[in-house]
Amino acid sequence: MGYEATVANEARLWKQKLLRKPSLFERTSKKAQTKMNQFIPEKIHITITESIKKMVEATLIGSNMTTFPKKIEGVAFEQREQMVQKAMNRYKKTAAVEGASTGAGGILLGMADFPLFLGIKMKFLFEVASIYGYNTKEYEERLFLLLVFQLAFSSDKHKEYLVDIIENWDTKKEEVKDLDWRVFQQEYRDYIDLVKLMQILPGVGAVVGGVANYQLVHHLGQYAMNCYRLRVLGS
Repeated sequence: MGYEATVANEARLWKQKLLRKPSLFERTSKKAQTKMNQFIPEKIHITITESIKKMVEATLIGSNMTTFPKKIEGVAFEQREQMVQKAMNRYKKTAAVEGASTGAGGILLGMADFPLFLGIKMKFLFEVASIYGYNTKEYEERLFLLLVFQLAFSSDKHKEYLVDIIENWDTKKEEVKDLDWRVFQQEYRDYIDLVKLMQILPGVGAVVGGVANYQLVHHLGQYAMNCYRLRVLGS
């Protein structure tokens, strides 16, 4: 079995696992997280929401993140994925340093981590798109990246819809010309709020911030790779 056939099969298995019914533990964890969110000060919620909204706006209209190298052409799929892995490792280290630095600074710097870390993840996705051969100057490609991002940090009830759009992008992209920012923001916040709350706690913030950011970029990278595998190689 060649490389492309192997990773296409891996992507199918990944999708099946992604769409399985959540376990009792996962459902219980989600309820606990929702309860915990009620204790987070509204000021922090507002700061996070505005940061995410501004980043989404900048991404959709074309920010400086679109100035990555032009799409790569004439490169085999396996080589592209090796390049993605290298980029992922680089961004994981950058995110870990940023998370540890802001986590060590208490609540104010902990709050500053949200827009900074969001920017790192977005830039990573733009680079991944270029490596896979897509032009991120095109609005549709930026929108695709945001859907990949949303899938990586969304609840189970939205995953099936997002996977279907991503997997059948050429025929379904007209359905999502405009992003539902409210859903995008809330899903992202719900996914990472509990982790980031721990980051602002004295004494453990630096450790939590560094490890969390490292793992979250790895998580996003795995989703991005499998989404592009489904899009390029089919299901």
